[in-house]
Formats: sequence, C-alpha cells, structure tokens
Amino acid sequence: MTGTRSPAETDAMLPLWRAIVVFRGGAMLVAIGAFWLDREVYPSFAAAVGLLAAMAVWTVISSIVYLRPGGQNARAAVIDLAATLALLSATVLVQPWPALQTTAPILASVWVAGPVLALAAALGRDGGLAGALAVGGALIALRQRIGDQELFNLTLLVISGVTFGYVATRIRATAQQLHVALAAEMAAVERERLARTIHDGVLQVLAAVQRRGPALGPDGAELAALAADQEIALRVLMSRQPPAGEGRSDLTSALRPAATARIEVVAPVDPVWLPSPVVDELVAVVREALTNVERHAGPGARAWVVVEDLGTSISLSVRDNGAGIEAGRLDRAVADGRLGVAASIRGRVHDLGGRVALTTAAGDGTEWEITMPKEPPAGHGAALALRRSR
Repeated sequence: MTGTRSPAETDAMLPLWRAIVVFRGGAMLVAIGAFWLDREVYPSFAAAVGLLAAMAVWTVISSIVYLRPGGQNARAAVIDLAATLALLSATVLVQPWPALQTTAPILASVWVAGPVLALAAALGRDGGLAGALAVGGALIALRQRIGDQELFNLTLLVISGVTFGYVATRIRATAQQLHVALAAEMAAVERERLARTIHDGVLQVLAAVQRRGPALGPDGAELAALAADQEIALRVLMSRQPPAGEGRSDLTSALRPAATARIEVVAPVDPVWLPSPVVDELVAVVREALTNVERHAGPGARAWVVVEDLGTSISLSVRDNGAGIEAGRLDRAVADGRLGVAASIRGRVHDLGGRVALTTAAGDGTEWEITMPKEPPAGHGAALALRRSR
C-alpha cells in the first residue's frame, strides 16, 4: 500500500485524508473542552495542560504529513498509531490508577480514533480493524477492566475503522477503474488517428507494391510477399486492444501479431481477457508451435491460429496443412534430449491447468488443440509463478 499509486487514485483518496485531518482537529478541540469542563478532577492542572499541548503538537504534525501526497500511506499511519498510544499511556501522569479504574475521564477522549481512520484509509478494512483493536485494547489496559463503557468504545472503534476502510477500498478501486477507462479511451483515440494516417499513406503504398511487384520478376514477387506481411502487421497493430489493468490482457490482441501472409489468426471480435502471465505463456506456446511449422511443415505450408471463448474457459488451436509428424518422432526427440514440444507446449499448458491434444499424421498436417480455464487453479498458479521466476 505504500507503493506508487496512479494520479487518479491519489486525487480520489485526498478527500478522505482531509476528512481525517478535520476529524483530528475537531477531536482535539473536544478533548480541550472536556478537560476544561472537568478540570477540577485532575490532580495536576499543569500536567494535564502539558499532555494536551503534546497532543496538539502531534495533531499539527500528523495533519501536515497527511496533507502531503508522500505522507498518505500505511507507514505514516503506523507512526501516528504509535505516537497516539504513547500519548494515551501518558494519561497515568495526570490521573492516578485508582481514578482511571473507576469513572475518571480519559484526557485523550475521541482523539485516539485518528490513527484508526488513517490505517483504514491506507490499508482498507483490515487496517481499520487492526487499528481499532490496538486502540481499544490500550483503552481497556488503561482502565484495567472490561465494562460496558469499554466494550461500547471498542465496538464503536471497530465499526468506524471497518466502515471507513471499506469506503476507502471502494474509492481506490473505482479510481483505478476510471484511470484504466480513461487510458483506454485515450489509446483508442490515438489509435484511430494513427489508423487514418497509416491508411492514407503506408497501407496504400504497401498495397501498390503487392499489386505491381509480381510483374517485376522474382525479386518483385519477394517484395510483394514482404509488403503483404507488413500490411497484415500494421492492421493488427491498429486493432490491438490496450491492457485492461489489474494484471489482465487481451489474448486475441496478443496473438494477432503472429499473422502473416501464410499464417491466419481467427479470433472473436470481442476481447478475451485473461491474467497477463497466462496470456504471455499462451503466446509462447503458439510461438513454439508456429516455429515448428516453419521448420518442419514444408515451404508451402499454411497455418491457422484459432481462439474460441467458451465462457469460463478458452479453446486455442494451431493447425497447419504441412507434412505432419510421423509416428514416434516426438518420443524420439524427448529421448534425444530435444524438449521443445514437451517443455514449451505441453509443460506450459499443464502449468496453466489446461489440456493439450495433438492430432497429426505424416502428410496430413498437424493440429495442437488447447483447452484451459480462464483462471488457473491455485496449484497451477504456483507452478506458473515458479516457471516465470526462472
């Protein structure tokens, strides 16, 4: 929670931190007023005023920190909690233990709830709960009893911390979603602008090279083929979806750059959002399968990459019309220590919690068919993390 946050999140959370500062200032005034009304019950007027002065100084310091963007984090809230508990424990200097164990007022009053709200803003529900239990436990320890008043105070602190933490979490999530939506909108506008520019210039030139190249002989035909590949790559680039945020990417956008004049990518019109590490692994699987097509399928072979969204799972197939794989060839490759298929395709799919099937025969092409859930199971997620850490 103390890491770098987006500007949208920082701006959205600023009103909450300002509310904490206002609450702390108001609670300080309440503590001063309560002391003045009950000043006769304090054995040492000077000691009580001194403790109030220390609380006021810390209120000013913590407020300055919380109003600065660099101070709106869990570290500042924890320091605030420690200082507050220290000042709360100093109550024994202005009130004797026997008085505190009965009905004597606690000088800090509601002022001690400040760090509970700060922890809730920084860490969410769990932070608010932890802060409430810490402050509530300190109050009970100070009184050395658990009566109706102590339970009421603890309950009020817990409700306030958890509720404030929930609100902070929702604000943070909404701000992040807004930030992602705005980034996607800006990317779409820029992509549309670039698409118009490319269409009016580069794509028309590439189309002209494709039309007129074959008439120039073998070299022209080669240039025409290269122009076709580049035209496909540019069209894919213009249609690519930006990341969805929160560690998710569109599988179809990640696979479309594989398209060439000999490789066709068939995918749904709508994005297929998956965790970004899963997308990276599936792209690696497809890349390995297409590399095998390039090496072994034959010079005239074509390939098709097909993506299907099945709701809670996806189907991904890589098919070619090349020479195929003769029986026993893959087993011999593993025995010889060549693990491209075993590790790069089957191993990756297994780590994702999916299934892979190979259909092939000599002279009849090859098809890899992969089926896997959109969210890897817990155990497979750990295997994926281990693979990516290597």
